Amino acid sequence: MSATNPESAFTFLSQGALIQEFKVAGQNIVQSFPEASFYKTHNDVYLGETIGRTTNRVKGARLDNLNGQSYRLAINDGDNPNSLHGGLRGWGKQDFEGPKPVNRNGKEGVRFRYLSEDGEEGYPGTVECFVWYTAGMEDHKTVLEVEYQVELVGDECEETVCGVTNHRYPSFLPLPPRNIWQDFSSLIDSISNSYFHVNPGAPTTEGTLVTLGTDHYLELDQHQIPTGNITLFPSIPPKGVPFTLGDDNPAIDDCFVVDTSAPTTCPLDTRNLPLRHLATISHPDTGLHLEIQSTEPAFQFYTGDGLYIPEAEIDRGVKIPPRGKRSGIAIEPSRYVDCVSREEWRGMCKLRKGELWGAKSVYRAWKE
Repeated sequence: MSATNPESAFTFLSQGALIQEFKVAGQNIVQSFPEASFYKTHNDVYLGETIGRTTNRVKGARLDNLNGQSYRLAINDGDNPNSLHGGLRGWGKQDFEGPKPVNRNGKEGVRFRYLSEDGEEGYPGTVECFVWYTAGMEDHKTVLEVEYQVELVGDECEETVCGVTNHRYPSFLPLPPRNIWQDFSSLIDSISNSYFHVNPGAPTTEGTLVTLGTDHYLELDQHQIPTGNITLFPSIPPKGVPFTLGDDNPAIDDCFVVDTSAPTTCPLDTRNLPLRHLATISHPDTGLHLEIQSTEPAFQFYTGDGLYIPEAEIDRGVKIPPRGKRSGIAIEPSRYVDCVSREEWRGMCKLRKGELWGAKSVYRAWKE
């Protein structure tokens, strides 16, 4: 899918409705694999995946007081007793129908559909998820708009919970050495991911400039579950003041809050709300910039300190080097973490028959 500029293009995979390529000024700015099969065999870090049926962590891997009962979910959060990103085989590991070319709101786009059956990963009710990607150029910037919609379509129950986001890792570092790039050249059109990296090719995100649209976050307990307190994040500058990522600091894997009133004001479908600035990232060595806006009230910001992707071998014996700590950044628009477990937050994620859950995010990228 083109953004009307040959150096700005997108490609996608049906698995997880993956963003496979986000090209700006001829450079792919998302972490990637050169072959689709690697997203099944080497993607424990959720590169580029559509995350669902819920995002982030669910406390104790259980849903209580839903349809008058409790539901057990998979525990897959390392040393923590939580369910993470929809379970062992969440939506990012499933094959969606698509991409189907569409024209949405006057823009070229593609649509994906996934039917999540009752009981999948422990979640009640059959739900239908649509993902739309539309592309364009605005003021010489490459623009990707992402829209999600979920509906409870089965008759198994009256209510369920949901939340959807994309696990992109940007990558803005310089291109790899020429010998490696030549090995990959025949495969480049099938590459991409969603750990952003505005210096494509460099081993880490060191030197990346970050500006966040908020300095408040959800305070966490020892198991990475929110305590309920929203407070100032301790190790970054105030809202709107840029800071630079070093080789190991600041180390962040937290949910930042854009709208502190969301528990009482956030609709189930946020798509008609104004877009809010979440983050802008750039790198001086490439001049690449990425701005992220969303209708969602929060976002997870992860500096990639736990990233590790093992070496992979593609056809003809060519090997992809391993990627490690801080090789990408994840910025995931969402509702509050574990909103399914807190009655005062659950209105953001409880989906009943006849309702729609929805969200929209916009990514603007350019080179200076």
